[in-house]
Amino acid sequence: MAWNEPGNNGNDKDPWNNKGGRDQGPPDLDEVFRKFSNKLGGLFGGKKSGNNSSGGGLGGAGISFILIIAAIVWALSGIYTVKEAERGVVLQFGKYDRIAEPGLRWKMTFIETVIPVDIEAVRSLSASGFMLTEDENVVSVEFEVQYRVIDPYLYKFSVTNADNSLEEALDSALRYVVGHAKMDQVLTNGREVVRQSTWDELNKIIEPYNLGLIVTDVNFKDSRPPTEVKDAFDDAIAAQEDEERFIREAEAYAREIEPRARGQVTRMTQEAEGYQERITLEAQGEVARFEKLLPEYQAAKEVTRERLYIDAMEEVLGSSSKVIVDVKGGNNMMYLPLDKIMEKQGTATRVALPSSSDIQDLRNKVNTSRNSTVNSGNDRFNNDRFNNNGR
Repeated sequence: MAWNEPGNNGNDKDPWNNKGGRDQGPPDLDEVFRKFSNKLGGLFGGKKSGNNSSGGGLGGAGISFILIIAAIVWALSGIYTVKEAERGVVLQFGKYDRIAEPGLRWKMTFIETVIPVDIEAVRSLSASGFMLTEDENVVSVEFEVQYRVIDPYLYKFSVTNADNSLEEALDSALRYVVGHAKMDQVLTNGREVVRQSTWDELNKIIEPYNLGLIVTDVNFKDSRPPTEVKDAFDDAIAAQEDEERFIREAEAYAREIEPRARGQVTRMTQEAEGYQERITLEAQGEVARFEKLLPEYQAAKEVTRERLYIDAMEEVLGSSSKVIVDVKGGNNMMYLPLDKIMEKQGTATRVALPSSSDIQDLRNKVNTSRNSTVNSGNDRFNNDRFNNNGR
């Protein structure tokens, strides 16, 4: 049976506390909040009010507890960490106060603000566009600059935006340098000069502004002529590259040939010195030999003359493979093909030996030829140069 059926004496069980069960509407919200306030006040030590009276509020101990909790939360919320590569710019009510070093730090929440700045990262920005050269030509140039933050305070507060200021300074420096250079220099052999000049000009521009930056490198990425003349400039660049390649090949060839030529000169010099020394020693030996021969010649002139002649003829005819015998009283000369005989003796397996009579006849002919040769030699040596009267 429901609590609100007729005849039920459970009217006192009305959840809305309506006496007699006649009022079926919702309870008064003010009454609900009043009861909740009374219970909360009793929890923190406050006095409970009557059923129809409002609560007396929070007690002093409750307020203190709330303040302590809030202070702890506020203190913990101020703990922060600065990374190794960063520096923290601390502001108090928006005004610069100090630089926070890496590590675990604390700040006053709602009073101080920390702005982390990375000082080790290498940043980059680029500038590009069509620019007018000194000789009134238009080129498309693309540059890239790399930089790093060295002073967090100046980086944040010296100018409104340090990165944007650096980009504008790079564009200004690049246009100034390209405007004072010729088109060939920008496109071909003057790229390094343009790069270095742009770097120097950029440093001059940003120095008065104290941006807190340092430029670490400037890269000349690309430079192109207008499309209408691109093919002609490509041919010119290819010709210059060929020229440089030929020069390097010639230098390499010179480095290869020069040591070889120096070695050949050294070898020829040493050979000439050796030849000079040998000739000098041979001449000195001949002089010494003739000095020793002079006493023997003075003691026995005829014998010495004959001996000298025989030695000379032996030296001259010793290297010849042909022997010609002049028969005294005859019109013909007998030719002995000793070279053929020696070849036949070397190649033939069996050779017939000459008879004893043939050997004797050959000996007689040789002796006769020798006697005639000696007599003719005596006639040649008995001239004015070897004559004692002439000497």
